Amino acid sequence: MTTQAGQALARRVLESLAQRAETVATAESLTGGLLSARFTDVPGASRSFVGGVVSYATRIKVSVLDVPADLVARHGVISEQCATAMARGVRTRLDATWGVATTGVAGPERQEGRSVGTVWVAIAGPGQVETRELALDGDRRTIRRASCDAALSLLDGVLTREHGILPREEPGLG
Repeated sequence: MTTQAGQALARRVLESLAQRAETVATAESLTGGLLSARFTDVPGASRSFVGGVVSYATRIKVSVLDVPADLVARHGVISEQCATAMARGVRTRLDATWGVATTGVAGPERQEGRSVGTVWVAIAGPGQVETRELALDGDRRTIRRASCDAALSLLDGVLTREHGILPREEPGLG
C-alpha cells in the first residue's frame, strides 16, 4: 500500500469513527508509534483518536497494558493471544471504543523462534475481537509500514461490516 493509500485509509477510519461518536487507541510494539502517527497525521484526528501506548518492552505490555505474565510465558509476545490482550488492555486503559494492537518481528533477527516478518494485529471493540497473522517480507521499515496498513485495514473492515457493507479485500496484506 502506498503512503497516500495508507493516509487515505487512516482518514476513512477516523471519519467512520467520528460519525459513530466512537474512539480508538493503539497498543504498539514493533510499529513503535508509527500507527499512532498515521492517525495523528490526519487533520481532526482528535475527534476519535485518544492516544496510544508504545509497549516495545515486554514488561510494559504486562505492567501498562495488563497483558497477563502467564500468557506471555505460555504464548510469547509474538502471538495472537498477546495481540488480543494488548488490544483489550489499551481499550480499557485509555477508555476507547476500539483498541488496535501490533506485535511481531521487524528484524533483523528472529525473535521467540519466529521469523522476521511474523506479525499479529488485533482489534478489540464492543463485544468482539478480530485478529490477523501476517507473514511480511522486506526490511524493518517495510514490515513496520505494512503492519500499520494491515491494522488499519482490519479496523476498517470491522467498521464497514458493522454498517452492513462487506469490506473490500486489500491486496498484499497477508
